[in-house]
Amino acid sequence: MTMPIYSFLRNKIPGYIALLIFATIMSGLLMFFSSVELTGHVSDLTGQTFSLLTASAGNPYFLVTVCVLCSAPIISKLPKKAVVRLICQFAILLILSFIAKTALKHITEVPRPYSYQLQSLGIVHSVDEFYQLSAAEKEKAVQMATANVSGWRTSHWQGETNYSFPSGHTIFAAVCVVFWGGFFWHRRQLAAASLLILWATGVGISRIWLGMHWPTDILASIVSAGLLYLLIPEWNDTN
Repeated sequence: MTMPIYSFLRNKIPGYIALLIFATIMSGLLMFFSSVELTGHVSDLTGQTFSLLTASAGNPYFLVTVCVLCSAPIISKLPKKAVVRLICQFAILLILSFIAKTALKHITEVPRPYSYQLQSLGIVHSVDEFYQLSAAEKEKAVQMATANVSGWRTSHWQGETNYSFPSGHTIFAAVCVVFWGGFFWHRRQLAAASLLILWATGVGISRIWLGMHWPTDILASIVSAGLLYLLIPEWNDTN
């Protein structure tokens, strides 16, 4: 049985607290990290760190993150029914976030930051031209940038030639924060909640550093996760 609106919203509060902390930290960092010089040398340590962060929220390694987080209620020794309920809720939230992300990309068609770098390097005449290229031609254009841009970045450019808004990686991270961050916050597992928020922040920054997203993409993804969380049903513990 679903619960009254007051109880429904009250159950959402821990998740929104976690999401608000994430949004506040992310907004502050983006004030100083809003744009990145995409050309020039990149150390292997830096490149690998940001690549690992972005991979943890991307296909296929996001599944590892999902499995780790879904083990939390099992480790907490919750009843089997409660574990199944939590995993079902999270699955619904993931599906909704994927649908929303895909739809918004098709509607907004915002070019990725790196496409402007390709234009600046003279590889394409305009960003519109880049998005009119075939998949093979886009890959070739990105390959031409390797003389000026680190392979740590161009390897991601070649893998993601669709549009920018919103950030699918960040919306996944934000969904994890609002759902599992709320789970940890409600149980006063503040260390786990803090680690989750720290990871999500790293994912968001990695998307900026790689030249994949604008700050507005990151913030919109966080807002989207918060709105989608309202669509997830809650149940009384006694049912």
